[in-house]
Formats: sequence, C-alpha cells, structure tokens
Amino acid sequence: GWQVTMVARRRDRLEAIAAELGPAAEVVVADLCAIEDLRSWLASLGKPIDLLVNNAGTVAVGPFVDIDPADARRVFDLDLIVPLALCRAALPEMLARGAGTIVNVASTGALGPSPGMVDYCAAKAGLGAASEALRGELRGTGVQVVTVYPGPTDTPMLRTATAGYPDVRAVRSLPSGTPAALARRIRRAVERHRARVISPRVYTFFRYFPSVVRRLLDRFTPPPLPASAGSDRR
Repeated sequence: GWQVTMVARRRDRLEAIAAELGPAAEVVVADLCAIEDLRSWLASLGKPIDLLVNNAGTVAVGPFVDIDPADARRVFDLDLIVPLALCRAALPEMLARGAGTIVNVASTGALGPSPGMVDYCAAKAGLGAASEALRGELRGTGVQVVTVYPGPTDTPMLRTATAGYPDVRAVRSLPSGTPAALARRIRRAVERHRARVISPRVYTFFRYFPSVVRRLLDRFTPPPLPASAGSDRR
C-alpha cells in the first residue's frame, strides 16, 4: 500500500523492479554520490517522505595500502556521507509532522570489522554509530530510526566482495541470509518500532561479544588479494 520511490544509477534495473511493483512505484535515476544534486531531486518528488531507507552502498576489498584513494573516497561518500545527508534533508519535514521513519542499513562489519575491508568497515561503523545516536536524539519526536546490521547477504555485491579473498569457499561458508528475509525483518522492525535489526540473528553475537569476535576475525580471516579483485556498488 506504500508508494515507493527508488533512487539509483541503473535505469534498467529500477524499471524492472517498478514493473513488478506496479503504478505505486516511481523511478529516479541519480548518482547518490553527486551530493550537490541531492536536494534538487528530493524536491522533484513533490511529496513528503514517510519512510527513508538508506540502502545504497559500495565496498572496496583488498590490502589497505593497495586501495586507490579515489575508491576509498567513494566508499566513505556512499556508505556514510550520503546517508547522513539524506537524513538531514528529510528530517525537518518529518519533525514538523511529528512522524516518519529512517532506516539506515549499516553492516555487521560495523560491529566486527574484517581485515581486507578497512574503509568499508570504517564507513559502516560511522553510519551505525550516527544512526544509533540519531535514534536517541529523536526520542519523543515521533520520528523513529532503525539501524540495520546485515551479515553476509546473497547479493552480487557479496559475491564480488568475497572474490577479493583467496579462500572464497571459506568466506562464503559463513552464515548468510537473503534479501527477501532481510527485507521482511526490516519491515517488522519498522512496524513494531524496533531500534535495530541484526540479520541473520546468529550475528547478534557480534554486538554482545566484540572482543571474542575481534580475536576470531584476526585469527581466521584470510589475507585479501590485491585491491582490484573485489569492489562493487549496490
């Protein structure tokens, strides 16, 4: 029953999804990294935002010293700066109405940073921390914030990222979820006013036992391949 506006770079993919959703779906073709254009296409929507989902992201996998600074900058822009800019742009109207929801999709990499994904984990940790802080700041305003920490999820981005490690089978053997299952959990969290989602649930361990997770990741994460092997945007 919601009217959905999808914003991304690839028109063909957006229109394919819109065709499945029907007339309630709207497509906006924009590169979210072009932050200077953000307010113009937001204004073009011509309607208030009831639910903002910050899901766009990118990852660069490889030894930290090998990552191109331009690639690292894109990771921080898309995974941290853009979501916060969208929150800042959508919030005034939500606060004026006393209603609205923001969903920020971080990563379990924010809770248990993995070697070989330094910039990605740093950006997602920043988004997770900002989202949690914003939730507390907005308490009592009628605007809710849901912070999402997905573990490995079966997407092209995951397959590209895991290709950045020599032992792909070991990395892909980690517990993983599906986009549909994650979407259902996010929807329930919004409906039930939950503060956060960690999915699959086994990764809740990351939040409560960070020192153990740190030792395990340091011990068992294989060293990454050269940086060119794994990078992608979703």
